[in-house]
Amino acid sequence: MDPKTGGVCEAVRIFANGLEDLGVTNEVVSVDSEHFTNHDKYISHLLGPAKNAWFYSKKLLPWLIDNVNRFDTVVVHGLWLYHGYAVKQAFSMLKQWNKSEKPPKLFVMPHGMLDPYFQRAKGRRLKAVRNIIYWGLIEKKLIHLADEILFTCETERILAREPFWPYKPKMETIVGLGVVTPPAYNTTMGELFRNTIPDLCNSPYLLFLSRIHEKKGTDMLISAYEKLVEEYAGRTEKGSINTLPKLIIAGPGLDSVYGLQMQQKVLKSKFLDKMVYFPGMLTGAAKWGAFYGCEAFVLPSHQENFGIAVVEALTCNKPVLISNQVNIWREIHDGGAAVVAEDTNDGTYSMLFNWSCLSPADKKKMAEQAWVCYEKHFEINTVLNRFHQILTN
Repeated sequence: MDPKTGGVCEAVRIFANGLEDLGVTNEVVSVDSEHFTNHDKYISHLLGPAKNAWFYSKKLLPWLIDNVNRFDTVVVHGLWLYHGYAVKQAFSMLKQWNKSEKPPKLFVMPHGMLDPYFQRAKGRRLKAVRNIIYWGLIEKKLIHLADEILFTCETERILAREPFWPYKPKMETIVGLGVVTPPAYNTTMGELFRNTIPDLCNSPYLLFLSRIHEKKGTDMLISAYEKLVEEYAGRTEKGSINTLPKLIIAGPGLDSVYGLQMQQKVLKSKFLDKMVYFPGMLTGAAKWGAFYGCEAFVLPSHQENFGIAVVEALTCNKPVLISNQVNIWREIHDGGAAVVAEDTNDGTYSMLFNWSCLSPADKKKMAEQAWVCYEKHFEINTVLNRFHQILTN
C-alpha cells in the first residue's frame, strides 16, 4: 500500500474507504510492514515485510487459510505477484477441506496488468517470456477460479483478451474507478507547492505528476518540450520564450537510473535551464497546490490503465494533455477537456504545440469542461454504488 508503488494502492484506498461509508466492513491485507497513512477507515493487516521481486511473505497464506471464510467476498487487486498465488492456493485448499461449505465470492481486478503493452514493449522481452510461463503455471488458474474479473473501463476489458491463452474468465464486468473530490483550494496549498521550487515564483507551468519511469513517457516529454522551447527561443519577437509555461516533473523515481538520466538530460540542454524542475514526490496540500496552480496536466504515457492523477487534475478544473494510450482518453477528449496525441516523440510535441496555440478563451473553456467530464464519468459515489452492487449481488 506504499503510494510510491503507483495507482493500484490508491484505488484500493478509494474503494475500501468508500465502501466503509456505505456501511460495508473492509479489511485490507497487504505484505507491508508499516502504515503509510493514518486516515484510512478500514482494518489493515500488515503481513510484511515482503521479500524479493515477487513480494513473498510467509505469513500471508496461513493468514488467508485461517481467515478467508470470515468474509462474504474477497477482491484481489493486481496480478503477477505472490498475493494472487496465495489467494488461489487458499481457495483451493479450503474447497478440498470444506466441501460442504460455500466459499466467499472471489473477484480479481487486474488494474491494467493484462494489457498487451507489457508483452510488446521494448526492453521487456525476458519479462514477456517469464509472463507467458507464469500465466501457464499460476495466473490463468486465478483468473479462471474467480467469479468475476473487474475492469476500470471498456478499453481495459478488450485489451485483456489479447496477450494470453487460454483466457476464459467466468464473467467480465466493468466497474469503473472514481476519484474523491479534492479539498477546496486555499493559499497554503499554493505556498507549500511553490516552496518546493523557489525559482518558479509566479510563472505559469504544465504539471507532470507520476512516477519518473520510461512507461510514463518522461523522456519524450522532455524532448518534446525542449523542441518547443528551442522554437520559441528562435522567434524574432522579443520575449517569446517568456510566454511558454514552465514544466514541472513531479513524482517518485528521481533516484532511479532512469530518473537520474532524465535530470542529466535537462542539465545538458542549453534551452531547459530554469524551464524544467524536478521537485520530487508531492503529497498532501503541496500536491493539491501543484494541481490547482497548473495551466494543464500532462502525461504522454505508453500505457495507462486508468490514470488516477489524470482524473485528479479534472477535479481541479484542469485540462489534460495525454496520449491515446491512457485508456480513458476517449471519455475525456469527447468531453472537451483533453488534447490527445500518439505516444511518440512527434505526438508528444504536437500535443504541447497544439496546447500552446490555443487562445486563453479556448483554454478556459477546456478547464470548465474538465469538471463536467469528471462528474459524468468518474464521480466517486456513482462508481462506489456500482462496485457495492456488484460485490453484493
